[in-house]
Amino acid sequence: MTDPRSAAPAPVVSRRAWQALVVLLAGMFMALLDTTIVNVALPSIQTSLSASEATLSWIISGYALAFGLALIPAGRIGDRIGHKWVFFTGLALFTVASLACGLAQNELQLIVARVLQGLAGGIFVPAVTAVIQLMFPPRFRGKAFAIMGSVIGVSTALGPIVGGLIIEAFGVENGWRLVFWVNLPIGAAALIAAAILLPSGTGTKADAGSPAASRIDWVGLLLVSAGLVALLVPLIEGQDQGWPLWTYLVLAAGALLIVAFGAWEIRVSKRGESPLVPPHLFSHPAFTGGVILALVYFAAFTSIFFTISILWQAGLGHTALESGLVSIPFAIGSIIASSQSNRLTNRLGRTVLVAGVALVTLGLVWIWLVLLLTAPADLTNWILLPPLFIAGLGSGCFIAPNVAFIVATVDRSEAGAASGVVGVMQRVGSAAGIAVVGSVFFGTLVVAGPGPEAVATGFTDSATLAMAVSAALSVVALLLVFLLPKRVEVPGGH
Repeated sequence: MTDPRSAAPAPVVSRRAWQALVVLLAGMFMALLDTTIVNVALPSIQTSLSASEATLSWIISGYALAFGLALIPAGRIGDRIGHKWVFFTGLALFTVASLACGLAQNELQLIVARVLQGLAGGIFVPAVTAVIQLMFPPRFRGKAFAIMGSVIGVSTALGPIVGGLIIEAFGVENGWRLVFWVNLPIGAAALIAAAILLPSGTGTKADAGSPAASRIDWVGLLLVSAGLVALLVPLIEGQDQGWPLWTYLVLAAGALLIVAFGAWEIRVSKRGESPLVPPHLFSHPAFTGGVILALVYFAAFTSIFFTISILWQAGLGHTALESGLVSIPFAIGSIIASSQSNRLTNRLGRTVLVAGVALVTLGLVWIWLVLLLTAPADLTNWILLPPLFIAGLGSGCFIAPNVAFIVATVDRSEAGAASGVVGVMQRVGSAAGIAVVGSVFFGTLVVAGPGPEAVATGFTDSATLAMAVSAALSVVALLLVFLLPKRVEVPGGH
């Protein structure tokens, strides 16, 4: 007989912990839904506010970049003071900013509100991954991450559908405003539940007694913010301005600022203070490879919905709902693959990531070939169904395991910082991808003559080139995935 004293008790996760997970993921759902829900509203916004093409890119990229800039300091603050109230504060600001977006009366007001919305999202999202890492024991953590992966995939993919339904129901003038206001009831309910259900004291206060360690690295934050903004502004404005000399000078300045940021972080770390991004995180090859991969993958993945939405509405004359329905196969593929991603990762290791990016690459190359070889009049939802479904399967296989691979390589005490770095690379990738693809799309757009046929041809030609950029980025991501180790200890593995 086995001595009962020799058997360690099995870890148990309380019902309250799973309820807290629902609250966390409700917030993440809102933040990531807003990365794509606005895509189908862009033509309506352009008509309603007489917005420029650069403004359309800013509405998407400004949100993503601001989101990314807030992630790292928010993660560090959460590690020190506890993630509950960081999550609550960010979610409250996000809800208010969503209200302001819907109330905007001109393009400047909308861009400012979107940037504030992105900053707010970046404040509370790091708490989601960090609290999962801290609240769930390894046996259950994998399941929690798999659920999170499903929410990421579904929220991103469902954005165009939800936006299309809202605009179809409420019209062009009011529909795009309600696209933002859909966050209000969700945000209010999530705030109440967060105050009640989220555990307090989930910060990591090991260094709280050190005044040097407790300070926020504001210089580092300023350097990285200035560097990323300097890189993004020319990418968005360059095409509109005809690529004057200042765009190249600002790009060079942005690169130098990023280098200066890296040097500053090393200096801060050597002084025994708390850097914005702990340099030793990058001593882990899996972490370094993973954040680069996240940058390139999200640049490829997020930009496809931007391209398809503009083509379907402005080019082919479809409604916002019809544009949103195009993404349904992607959403279904994401749901199916995300639900099985943790099990596949435990069995296959890195192979599931390779397969995921390979499927996304296949889907994007297929979409590019469809746009290249099909007459605009023959483009329908059905012809894009197979490649989008395949790409959705690949995305569902990739997102949750990638997060698990990266976060599992660092100490639990730095879960907030690590998730912040990963999130920054994802959001910067999204911002850069939209900026580059938008520049290619609008920079090559030529409508040769009047009439809907000329418009459709011009937009389809530009969309083909834009999709080629997305497909090329996906190929690069496929090569980068081999930087990750063949296996790491994935949460929930046995």
